[in-house]
Formats: sequence, C-alpha cells, structure tokens
Amino acid sequence: MAETNFDIIVVGGGPGGYVAAIRAAQLGMKTAVVEREHMGGICLNWGCIPTKALLRTSEVYSLIKHADSFGLSVKEVAYDPKKIVERSRKVANQLSNGVKGLMRKNKITVFDGTARLAGTDGGQRKLAVAMNDKSNVMLTARNVILATGARARQLPGLESDGKLVWTYKEAMVPPDFPKSLLVIGSGAIGIEFASFYRTMGTEVTVAEVVDRILPVEDEEVSAFAKRAFEKQGMKILTGATVGNLKKANDKVTATITAGGKSQEITVDRVISAVGIVGNVENLGLEGTKVKVEKTHIVIDAWGFTGEPNVYAIGDVAGPPWLAHKAMHEGVLVVEKIAGVKGVHPMNTNNIPGCTYCQPQVASIGLTEAAAKAKGLQVKVGKFPFIGNGKAIALGEPEGFIKTIFDAKTGELLGAHMIGAEVTELIQGYSVAKTLETTEAELMATVFPHPTLSEMMHESVLAAYGRTLHI
Repeated sequence: MAETNFDIIVVGGGPGGYVAAIRAAQLGMKTAVVEREHMGGICLNWGCIPTKALLRTSEVYSLIKHADSFGLSVKEVAYDPKKIVERSRKVANQLSNGVKGLMRKNKITVFDGTARLAGTDGGQRKLAVAMNDKSNVMLTARNVILATGARARQLPGLESDGKLVWTYKEAMVPPDFPKSLLVIGSGAIGIEFASFYRTMGTEVTVAEVVDRILPVEDEEVSAFAKRAFEKQGMKILTGATVGNLKKANDKVTATITAGGKSQEITVDRVISAVGIVGNVENLGLEGTKVKVEKTHIVIDAWGFTGEPNVYAIGDVAGPPWLAHKAMHEGVLVVEKIAGVKGVHPMNTNNIPGCTYCQPQVASIGLTEAAAKAKGLQVKVGKFPFIGNGKAIALGEPEGFIKTIFDAKTGELLGAHMIGAEVTELIQGYSVAKTLETTEAELMATVFPHPTLSEMMHESVLAAYGRTLHI
C-alpha cells in the first residue's frame, strides 16, 4: 500500500509544483505530488515547450524561404501540418516523461488525481484525493503547497468551442492550418500564435483592446514589433473590441470596433488569448483563511496563504504568469519551510519575460515610462542590431537593445530587447540586476566578439554617451 503521510504535499505537477517537490526531497522531506493530468503541467505539455517547437518549425521555414539571400537554392518548399504537430507533441511528451523520471530519481510519490483540503488532524493537514482510477485516498502532511496553475480566460460571446474558436490548446494541434485567422489579444500567447501562423502562410488579424500590442513591454518595443509584424503582412488592430462571433459553414464572422468604426471580418478560425484565470475551484478553500482575489490565491512574500501550513505558488498565486517565476517561487517556499538560511523574498523586478515571436522580444525590470512615473531621473541607452557584426552576418539586422539606468545611482532599472535571439540574451541583464550591478561594472565587463551580446554592452555605453560602433 502506498505511503499516505508526508512532510510536504504539492498539489499540481507543473513547473512550480514539480520543482518545489524536487527541492523538498533534496532537503530530506518525504514528498508527494498530486497531479490530475500530465506531469509538467500546462507549460511542458500545452504551453511553453510545444509552442517553442512549433515556432522553431516556422523559423526554419522562414529561413528556407529566404535561402537565396544566403547563396542557397531551395526548390519546391512545402510543409506537412500533421508532421509539424507530431514533432511538437513528441517534444512535449519527451519532457513530460523526463519529469516523471525526476520524480522517481528523487523518490517523490506521485498520485494521479485531484486533491482538496480536508481539514486537519493533530497538526497535520489532510488532503482528500480523488484518484483518476476512481478510488479515493486520504493523505496527510505537515505542509501543503497549492500549485494548481491557471487556464484560458473565456469572455462572454467569445467562448472557445474547440472547433472554430480556439484556445491555446486547440491552436497547438490543428488538423490543418487555417487560411485566415483572427487572434484576440496581443500578449505573449496571442502574438506567438499570430507569428507562427503568419510565417506558415495564414492571413492573420490581431485585435488588441488597448492602444498598442504587447502592452506590458516598453512602448518603443511595442511600436517596433507592430511595424515588423505589419511588414510581414499581419493586420494589427489596436484599441479594438470584438463583438459576438457568428459561426457558419466552417467560418467565423467577427464584428470589430476600433476608433469609433465597426467592421466585419470573416475568418476560418479564431484564437482567444485574452488572459488566464487561476484554478482555485474544488480545492477545499471554503471555511479556510485562504483568500481568493480575481481568481488568484493571495499570498505573502513567502507564499503563505494565511491558512496554517498552506502555501501557494505559480500561476494560481498571481502575476507574473511565468514558468520560471513559478519554479523560483517553489524553491523559495520550500526553503523557507525548511528553515534554510539566507532565503530572500522574490523581487519580481528581477524576473525576465520573453516572447518567442519573430522578431523575439525580451525584457526585465522597469520600462522607461514606468521609471519616469516613479519620479526617477533616468539615463537611457539604445543600440541597433544593424550596428552589430554578428547580427549582419546572421542576416538579422532588425531590432535594438534598450537599457534604463537611475541617473543618480547607476542602478540598472530595466532592459528591453527586440530582435533575433534576444530571449537568450536577457539573462545577462537578469544576472546584472540580481547582483545589483551598476553601469560602471557593466561598462568594465568584456563581451566576446563577434556576438549579439556585444549590443548589450553598447546599449549600456550609449546611456552614458560612450557607444563605440554607431
């Protein structure tokens, strides 16, 4: 019979949950995870990883179509949607199975089912688990971490039906690629799908309710991205609201209002990417001190919910809704529970964000507007891809890197990038911000040549009037 008493139980096996479980096991805790579907959660199975596999396909396809610019000749370029999806699913399955292997390696017990808080017993938290095999089991643990993640938000009149109106899940496994597509929402999820399908030849319209796309990014990045997407043939509508969808004959007609004018567009498919809601239902939160606000569990700096020995991490605990935030949060909470010395609350200003469209977008810290809104005096540096030898050699001359410093202290307040491979560059500024590096230390750092990373150095130099290559 499986063990039912543990030091810590994690509800949810996504990035935050499984990483928290591994760290707990490393610290000598008897650990269990309750997961209702796939280890790795949405990220590994239906989010971060399979979308990157799809986007890699579109990137390769785009390169092939521009083979002539590299002195290559490629004829009869075509693709097989079924094989593209199959590759994406294989990548996701490989990593999900890898997480299962990590659970075995760390001697973590996994229960396949759903769990809900069921009171206490002698200082132990009780969890009632409805197993996927229809059996029921009662688990106990000193501490419980809720890591149940989130799901796509459904707006009235724009609800997904799995056929004509998609969420991210259906958009990842289409039986065929649509000839025309409306994407509602221009955050990371919406823009990544818009970029993928446009690159593969679909006519794409993006409708965003606020006045610019990628609204969490620096305004200059948003503007540059809009121009780049429109150059690719994407239609961008900002300040736009989408009315009820009319479905007929394998088509969808949407009424879009922008600038006081309405228009109807008819497309093959619609992707609704208008945010997420936390998975807070059926967790047994009723009668506890756990508070839920706007579908997310309220926590303090240590992930504590207010209910004794109950913690929450990841998407269910609110923004930023990022897998790497959830992972770090999981480690932080477990180490706090274990009494590890030197644990610090997470500084969300030091969490980078990445969007894997073409061109890629990455950022960390304050935007220029946000820094000025705080009353800070700033120094701003920018360096364009066209001034970098490696970018030109790659055939990727479009983009820039922007850095924002506190004019009085030299603190790096934020960094914002758009262009090829910036999602692989942003970690340099993440390290810099975590170490509280100043402009002087960044200027004194030697960056290898020829690399894209040299633009990071040049952007810092530019903020202080010292740029070398432009």
